[in-house]
Amino acid sequence: MVSFFESGNIIDIFQKSIFYGQVEVGNGKIVSIQNLGEEKENEKFILPGFIDSHVHVESSMLIPSAFARMAVVHGTVGTISDPHEIANVCGMDGVRYMIENGKKVPFKFNFGAPSCVPATHFETAGATLTVTDVEELLADPQILYLSEMMNFPGVLNKDPEVLAKIAAAKKAGKPIDGHAPGLRGETAKQYIDAGISTDHECFTEEEAADKLKYGMKILIREGSAAKNFEALIGLLHKHPDDIMFCSDDKHPDSLELGHINSLCARAIAYGIPLFHVLKAACINPVEHYKMDVGLLRKGDPADFIMIEDLENFEVFKTFINGQLVAEKGKTHIPIISDKAINRFHCNPISANSLQVPFHGQTEIDVIEALDGQLITNCLPFAPRILQNQIITCPEKDILKIAVINRYKPARPAVAFIKNFGIKKGAIASSVAHDSHNIVAVGIDDESLTRAINLIIKAHGGICAICDQTEKIIELPVAGLMSLNDGYNVSKAYTQLDNFVKTSMGSTLASPFMTLSFMALLVIPHIKLSDMGLFDGDRFRFIHQVS
Repeated sequence: MVSFFESGNIIDIFQKSIFYGQVEVGNGKIVSIQNLGEEKENEKFILPGFIDSHVHVESSMLIPSAFARMAVVHGTVGTISDPHEIANVCGMDGVRYMIENGKKVPFKFNFGAPSCVPATHFETAGATLTVTDVEELLADPQILYLSEMMNFPGVLNKDPEVLAKIAAAKKAGKPIDGHAPGLRGETAKQYIDAGISTDHECFTEEEAADKLKYGMKILIREGSAAKNFEALIGLLHKHPDDIMFCSDDKHPDSLELGHINSLCARAIAYGIPLFHVLKAACINPVEHYKMDVGLLRKGDPADFIMIEDLENFEVFKTFINGQLVAEKGKTHIPIISDKAINRFHCNPISANSLQVPFHGQTEIDVIEALDGQLITNCLPFAPRILQNQIITCPEKDILKIAVINRYKPARPAVAFIKNFGIKKGAIASSVAHDSHNIVAVGIDDESLTRAINLIIKAHGGICAICDQTEKIIELPVAGLMSLNDGYNVSKAYTQLDNFVKTSMGSTLASPFMTLSFMALLVIPHIKLSDMGLFDGDRFRFIHQVS
């Protein structure tokens, strides 16, 4: 590779200094960094690239190569990527798919070994990763860590399989990611003492501070559904060595607008010191996960960015291994064609299968979705009855939610939900964490049936049904990802999202992202799996499908 030079105000995060200088790049490495004097006005700033310290690439609805095309525009050079979404559908083949597709572009994906496939035994998944599978993945140098240990009850109760997976990661010398929403005090300490090193699920500063006290690193998450930046950013004042930024789940329209650079700008606006912000965005993930990512030092891989200023963090150029991959808001990473892998074996449903018989109950448990949160509340509600069936109450925003097993023919699980705000029609998706069965919310059985069957016909996607209009984005890769270019998917998603809000009345900031988490049993307090309505606090069914 030809040598070249870039000049500008160089940010040395380790020395907490900024000086005007010149970076020499040769053969993909930093050959030298020359200090040419004091920082100059009206010059670009040169600094290490940004890292998303925890992301499920699948949630962007893009295969890794398409995700990379968009992320580099915002200065992201690498990710810590948990492939457990596709693993829950396609198992080991899914993990290998993500690795191989990611290797086709100049971007530093770093995948983990999924620890919880299936996430629980209270839902139907498409695959199982055994202890032997996890050990095989951890032996692969391309796998940097054990992905989020969502089964925190299993850790606390010393489940043999859980402990064996943790032991495999320790033996391999690789860090273990956590997932323990709401865990505090002695139970948090017990979870951390088992070897869990991070958590991205804190939703209060007090919870995060508690875990920091016991030696855990905290990831400040700001995704398309779960947004914890406001609650946690103050911690960066006192804990610059133990905080990282992540998105966790990010839809393509959000990724098009910004990534970790946006969190840097917001943190600066909050008055967080610059070098604290850059440690969280650039340095801490690389050091914690031992990533092969350069940090703007002589001899490092030439992974660095140039930005316009230190307020907005608008990215001018992005280099990965010395290759210019983005410039002036345009990606230089090519579109990569790839195959689709999938697992989809269910039949169309009938509207009768969504009926909920009335058995004389005076109250039913209703899921309350919370905008910008993954947690839900359980609300008591006096049921509306028609012809001995419990039906929706749209004027009070009580709608039906259904989860359908997509791996084999089975009776749908049906419950009721509040806060989607839909006034007519239904939405459905085969993106339903973590087992990715079909999840749908709607005002009546007919609309729900049409939406669900549209997803079944396509073998995966997200869709909306309203009057005679049907809109769908097909997701042929595991029912999770498109094979189209990310910018085209972003445009289609924006149109579908607007349709659900303007034509159907949804009041949620991201209705499809919120929908995708309504079957996630490991997040309190109440969710719906394909097997029934589930109590996330007691970890048991409220009602099961008969």
